[in-house]
Formats: sequence, structure tokens, C-alpha cells
Amino acid sequence: MTETASAGLFTPFETKSLKLRNRFAMAPMTRAFSPGGVPRENVAEYYRRRAAGGTSLIITEGTLIPDPAAGPDTRVPHIYGEDSLDGWKSVVDAVHAEGSVIIPQLWHLGVQRGDSPRLNPEVTTVSPSGIALDGTPLGRAFTSSDLDQLIQYWVDAAANAKSVGFDGVELHGAHGYLLDEFLWQTTNLRDDRFGGSLEARTRFPAEVVAAIRAEVGDDFAIVYRYSQWKADHYDARIAQTPQELEKILTPLVDAGVDVLHPSTRRHWIPEFPEHDATRGLAGWTKEITGLPTITVGSVGLDKEFGSAWGPDGASGTTDLTPLFEQFERGEFDIVAVGRALLADAEWVNKVESGRLNERIAFTRDHITELV
Repeated sequence: MTETASAGLFTPFETKSLKLRNRFAMAPMTRAFSPGGVPRENVAEYYRRRAAGGTSLIITEGTLIPDPAAGPDTRVPHIYGEDSLDGWKSVVDAVHAEGSVIIPQLWHLGVQRGDSPRLNPEVTTVSPSGIALDGTPLGRAFTSSDLDQLIQYWVDAAANAKSVGFDGVELHGAHGYLLDEFLWQTTNLRDDRFGGSLEARTRFPAEVVAAIRAEVGDDFAIVYRYSQWKADHYDARIAQTPQELEKILTPLVDAGVDVLHPSTRRHWIPEFPEHDATRGLAGWTKEITGLPTITVGSVGLDKEFGSAWGPDGASGTTDLTPLFEQFERGEFDIVAVGRALLADAEWVNKVESGRLNERIAFTRDHITELV
């Protein structure tokens, strides 16, 4: 670690409505502490503490868009309904009071809602082709009219976010959730204009972005999260080469994405080692698109995300040199920190002041703690 490398992450960053005092973001992490879909005072305090601890950009946990089939859990927050929006207004105000920026992650689980949802159990789960991540049938496929309404749900969610004072939005297009299900050939078997070639599979996510852009205006930032891996399918890939990745990302950029957030389980792993022995997915994303990029994945921890849910979910703290080196190489603009911030709300301040030995190690208990 060098002082120069560390200092670079504490310089301001700005793009459109996102005006950050440093390059650290809180990664979105679902905890299900919003009964009835309403974020309450404990949620506002949870995010406020991370902002007070030095995190400049808060990306909220996934918040369900208005589609009744968006998710299965009654305790995951909504981005619709008067009570939920009032709750989010309190969260936004609390984060802004600490000098930080906050955006919600807009979420639709698609087929990962499963066949036994607790939220709206009478509503059938829907997805691009009615195909689960393992390739088996589940629920039903979207019709053309369904997709028109679905785009409007995304637009309404973004408009709601803007109305309560959020500084932008992030679309969850990763991990095998709805938008990602269109991109991945395993879950998209459609024979209309949204299925088939890689370019066609990208069309629906791009149309969602374009519709949101038309609604929120040019200056409201749109962040798009995507991934190669899917839940429990860690070897899955939507792009085998940089050229295929370009075919996916270019339509999203053209539609209006401002920042890309490629989700990886280990930020330092090279994505296409046959082309570049060191460059991670964030680095390739920035190289291909020229857009600001967020890196993420086991930052400061010695175990990948998947292990957090196991019987031994503890992770030790690690040296941050690989992160600093990637930043010096220009691979990313912002770094999203997940489990390390769950464990330690003061994590960013500790890094800035060189108190790395005071960082609190992550344990599984931090997933369920209130704040």
C-alpha cells in the first residue's frame, strides 16, 4: 500500500447528479428489515451510520419495483406506495444530512422469485421464458403486453425515486435476476425480438434504460449493475470475450446508462486472462465503454461473498494493495464495499486515516444485526 494510492480514492468524483466527496460506495445488500415493504427508522439509521463513517455513495439494498411479481419477501422494501416512499424520504434525508449521496437499487427478481412466494402468493412468477436458472420450467413467460407494462413499472419506480430526493438510481441487472435473465441464453429462449442473438437479448434491458431516461431527464444519473455469475451458478457467463461484452454494454450505454457496476465475487481476478493477465471486469468495462465504473467483490476480505451465508461465514480483513493497484491502473472510478461495511460502519474513515488494524472483521451475525 502506498499513500498515493490510498489518497487517490479520497478525491472527489462527479457525474451528472452524483457528486461524491470520495470514491467509496456502499454495495447493495439485502437484509429484509422493512416489514410490509416500508423502510423505517432503523433502516434510516443503518444507512446514516455508513454515511457518517465516510462512505460517500450509498447504494441501497434492492427495493422492489411496482410489479406484483417483483419479489417473494414481505420484508424487502418497496419503491412504491405512500408509506414506503415516506420511509425512503426519511432515509434520503438522513444520508444527505451526513454529506453523502444515495441511490436506490431497483429490483425485480424474475424467475428467482420462485414458486412459493410469501409476497402476493396468488400472482404467478414470470420471466423471459418461464425457465429457472437451472434450466427447468418455473412460472410462465412474459407476453408482449406484459413487457409493455413491465417497462412502465421500471419507469414508475425511477420516477418515485426521483420524487423522494434520491440522487439517481441503480438498475439491478445482475446475478440472474430479471434483466439478467434476458441477457443469459440459459434463461432467454424467446423467439421474438427480445430473444435469439446476443444483440436481441440485450434489447429489453436497453429499452428499460431508454424509457427511464426519457422519464427522469438527462441529468439524473442511471447506474446499471450487471454480472457474469448468477446465484449458485458462479461459472455462468453472458460474454465469453471482450467483443461479446462490447455487444452487451454498447446498447445500454446508447440507451442512457451513466455508470456501470460490474459485479464480481473477487474484484482482483482477471476477467479475460487470455487477453490481459491482470485486468478485472471493471477494467474491461471502462475500457470498452469509456464510462465511469464501479468495482466490487470481497473488498478488504479474505473470503468471497458466497461463503457469508454458510455455517462459517466469518471473513478476515486483508491488505488493500490489490485495490489500490487497480485504481492506479485506471480500472475503476468508484469502489463498492459490501460485507466490510456491514461489519464496520466506520470502515472508510479508518482506511482514510490509516487505521487498517482497527477494522472490524465480518461475521455471519452482521447480516442480521439492525444497524
